[in-house]
Amino acid sequence: MAEHQDGSYIPLKDISDRQEISKKYMESIMVMLSKAGLVTGVHGKGGGYVLSRKPEDYTIDEILEITEGSLAPVACLECDTQPCPRVENCRTVRMWTELDSRIHSYLKGITLADLMSTDPAESLDF
Repeated sequence: MAEHQDGSYIPLKDISDRQEISKKYMESIMVMLSKAGLVTGVHGKGGGYVLSRKPEDYTIDEILEITEGSLAPVACLECDTQPCPRVENCRTVRMWTELDSRIHSYLKGITLADLMSTDPAESLDF
């Protein structure tokens, strides 16, 4: 969607065809993004979806948190989890906490605009 912005709504079928993702799966993603206010959708003739903001205003962290849920590397670091009774004696919790922090820090530093300007054949240097 970010690459095909011209002010008009992009039909879901066009998005799913371009990304080679099933329309049903794409629909479930768009429902999540729409509920979160990241995209605006219109049904009916001439309908489809548009980004609610400019591509540079979306972080990949934000998008993945909405579409994938928690990105925590271990269950005990997920948001709505009961505190682990072993946390005070856990030898690995600091490592997992640091990894979680680095994942979010890295993904917060990448925007949709960054991905649009990156050659798919090159490695990401963010």
